[in-house]
Amino acid sequence: MSSNAPNPTEPAPLSRETMPDRRGEVLTGAQIIWEVLLREGVDVVFGYPGGAIMPAYDAMIQYPIRHVLVRHEQGASHMADGYARASGQVGVCVATSGPGATNLVTGIATAMLDSSPIVCITGQVGANLLGSDAFQEIDITGVTLPITKHNYLVTSVDEIVPVMREAFYIARSGRPGPVLVDICKNAQQESTTFEWSDEPVTLPGYRPVYVPKDDHVAQALELIAKAKRPVILAGQGVVKSGATEALTRFVDASGIPVACTLLGLGGFPASHAQNLGMMGMHGEAWVNTAIQEADLLLAFGMRFDDRVTGNLKTFAPGARKVHVELDPSEINKNVKVDVPIIGDLKKVLELMQPGLTGVERPAWTARIAELKGDSAVRDIQHLPDLGKLYAAHVIHDLWRLTEGRAVVVTDVGQHQMWEAQYYHHDEPRSLITSGGLGTMGFALPAAIGARFAADPGKSVWVVVGDGGFQMTACELTTCVQEDIKVNIAIINNGFLGMVRQWQEFFYGGRYVATPIKSPDFVKLADAHGLKGMRVESRADLAAAVREAEAHPGTVVIDFRVEQEDSVYPMVPAGADLGDMIKRPRRVDGRVAQHNPIFETGEDR
Repeated sequence: MSSNAPNPTEPAPLSRETMPDRRGEVLTGAQIIWEVLLREGVDVVFGYPGGAIMPAYDAMIQYPIRHVLVRHEQGASHMADGYARASGQVGVCVATSGPGATNLVTGIATAMLDSSPIVCITGQVGANLLGSDAFQEIDITGVTLPITKHNYLVTSVDEIVPVMREAFYIARSGRPGPVLVDICKNAQQESTTFEWSDEPVTLPGYRPVYVPKDDHVAQALELIAKAKRPVILAGQGVVKSGATEALTRFVDASGIPVACTLLGLGGFPASHAQNLGMMGMHGEAWVNTAIQEADLLLAFGMRFDDRVTGNLKTFAPGARKVHVELDPSEINKNVKVDVPIIGDLKKVLELMQPGLTGVERPAWTARIAELKGDSAVRDIQHLPDLGKLYAAHVIHDLWRLTEGRAVVVTDVGQHQMWEAQYYHHDEPRSLITSGGLGTMGFALPAAIGARFAADPGKSVWVVVGDGGFQMTACELTTCVQEDIKVNIAIINNGFLGMVRQWQEFFYGGRYVATPIKSPDFVKLADAHGLKGMRVESRADLAAAVREAEAHPGTVVIDFRVEQEDSVYPMVPAGADLGDMIKRPRRVDGRVAQHNPIFETGEDR
């Protein structure tokens, strides 16, 4: 039964348009929570009730905010995160105290490392019981201190409005991030006069806005004018700042090619002639080589993660480096730069635009073309499949059949890297994935959150491994109860694939604890009241995708892919960025025997 079905024991919820202005009225803290959420523009929350948050749930029925009942609180935090990434707005999740709150932790950490703005509201035992080890009491502010941008413990009703206003302001301003608000039960039950001010929030010592220094901008423009082999490194900051159009104008004016981080994919159109592709551990070989040979790197909204740089001592040794970044703590943290520009990326690019001069670099263009070679026609998807279904086939055909317009939410592992390589994203916020924490189990709940935020005309596809899917598969029933549609592509290879790949390359092929049994995913879908399909050959792939797209409800497709396929290229952890394990050469369509370490084979 859909949760949208009216309950005859409950009054019909009010609409935003008919909600009375209750400023000046005496309200309970529980009511005030929803009053604040309403004024912060929240239209959906993801949560799970319990004793310490019960007053808030009791008051919820008076407010036109949709509640999505998750099956596990971790799902709630991932849904809030997925909503935030797809919309650019703050996502909200709600849980009770104790285990309800601690179950949010993985999702909070995921949001923290990927700068995702979410507000987590948790119930807490009464203020008079704090520190007494009361039933379901846990110091959740202490637990989450290292993984939140900020957090609060609210012990009285009069703190709710100012604290929650600050929480939303902190979550969305500057470099976004998660904020937790832990509200004692007594604060929810107490009453006070509800007061609200539309004045901007200000916090002493908190400076989320920085003005770039003119001399730094001038230095960067001078380096650009003189550079012979420049490369732009485009990170998630392009997406977060809404800088896609500004970056495109910058590239068109400067002629500088662009390499993207995993979280930066979609921030700069994949179809643009100057888009090189993804950099880093599983980036394109020619991209990594170009970075190593560059004489200037323009790092735009990225943090020089170790998966991007490889060995820091040998990273782009001949390149001057300009770093445009909103968070000053990231400057010189991992890579020493020549010119730091602290500020919002979109504004910085607009500031630099008038100073750009078109510089022809034919030798650099020719060198990149040489590095790329004929890799496109030698790619795995153009080789005979020998009757096998490869994950690359699935992702490439999914991109082709959806015309690249879907919102794709991936889990973590080999399928995540294949998606990054073979689904070409032209639009920001069209790829949602866990980057910094690498959270298995992220995809399905995050996709549910994204579904509530994405354009209704866009399909939402979950790309997930058989291992990660089983971590949060319980949320399938959330899809049923909330009557929403996502399409789920399980890349099923019978292994914890990325760990198996490391075992193959670096641990003598000893597959310890990586072969994984799974349920019959088609029957599992049916048990949840959903449509399930199985695909074992490429010939059947297109029909399954089209059928899933046409079906009105959530669909699960079990893609049985080649088991011991690997993601190429691969920069081993701690190795130089240019020292890549490449796909072994093939003879008559078959893999030649090879030593996988630093193979000089195909470009991917």
